[in-house]
This record gives sequence, C-alpha cells and structure tokens, in this order.
Amino acid sequence: MIILDKKISVEELTETAGELYGDMVKAVADVANGKLAIDAELHSDLERLLLENGSNQNDLWGFNIYPEMEGEDFIEFDSLINIRPRQNNRSRYVESAEVRERIIEIVNNFIVR
Repeated sequence: MIILDKKISVEELTETAGELYGDMVKAVADVANGKLAIDAELHSDLERLLLENGSNQNDLWGFNIYPEMEGEDFIEFDSLINIRPRQNNRSRYVESAEVRERIIEIVNNFIVR
C-alpha cells in the first residue's frame, strides 16, 4: 500500500497490478486533498491508510484501475466503500459525475499514460 507522492508510469502500475490481481489495481482517492492511494487487497485498507494520514471519510472514494485498458475502461468506479446513503451514494458506483471527474483528474495527476 502506498500513497503516491510522485508520478508513476503505466508500466509501473502494470507491475503493481500483477502482484495482487493480475490486471487491476485497487485505488482510493481523497477528492478534497488530491491524494491517491494504491496497491492493496481491499479498498478499505487504502481508506484506512488515508484516514491515518489526515484524510476525511467523506472525501474518500474507491475505484479500480486497469493499466492495460484505455479511455473509459481505464477506471472502474466500483467499491464497497462508496456505499454511503448519507452522501446520496446508494450503490458501489460513484454516482456523482463531479466526483468521478475529480477522481479522473487526480489519477491523471499521478499516472503518466
């Protein structure tokens, strides 16, 4: 598990993917602070890591990255940590277009394609 503090290449991300899931990397973004945590078995592990490093629960959203995919298939907005009715997100999917756009922006800040 790591909170990225510098850009990484898709090749590095692909290596990370192979270690746990083969073709996918679990990730959690802090949409308020622009942080990105990657590389854990569960999104909740990354969520905990970010919380321990000053993030707020309401700002954390889980998703999957598929390094070998392109376009809309690169990010899958699906995670159990996203189920939060109090924030009007009643499914595993990130329902807010604004939050999805912010996640894409954060991913693009850290992952060089």
